[in-house]
Amino acid sequence: MARSEGMWWGTAVEAPDPGALSRFYSALLGWPIVHEEPDTAVVATAPTGPFVVFQRATDYREPVWPPADGAQRPMMHFDFQVGDLDAAVAEAVALGAKQADHQPQEHVRVLFDPAGHPFCLCRDDG
Repeated sequence: MARSEGMWWGTAVEAPDPGALSRFYSALLGWPIVHEEPDTAVVATAPTGPFVVFQRATDYREPVWPPADGAQRPMMHFDFQVGDLDAAVAEAVALGAKQADHQPQEHVRVLFDPAGHPFCLCRDDG
């Protein structure tokens, strides 16, 4: 597939309140909010992206993790590499994240953003 300089690169995430979720990720990642309107908000690493677009979903159902029969499964999740796992978890929780009860790996922490999407903080063992 050919890429051109002006192509859009990013991902879209459904949320009941896109503005609130964009503010959470902006604070968590230190990425600016580059666009906001009532049903859409965008954070980016730089003016040219990559972008994370938060879009309003009026029928939003919070995903369940770990997956459970009959419940809304997570369709995707973010992984973020961190140097100090405990400090990164504490910062995310202070911003409004919740730590999942089930933690499948010692060097990874699964958390939920304010809309209930799971995301992982992964310790950089490099």
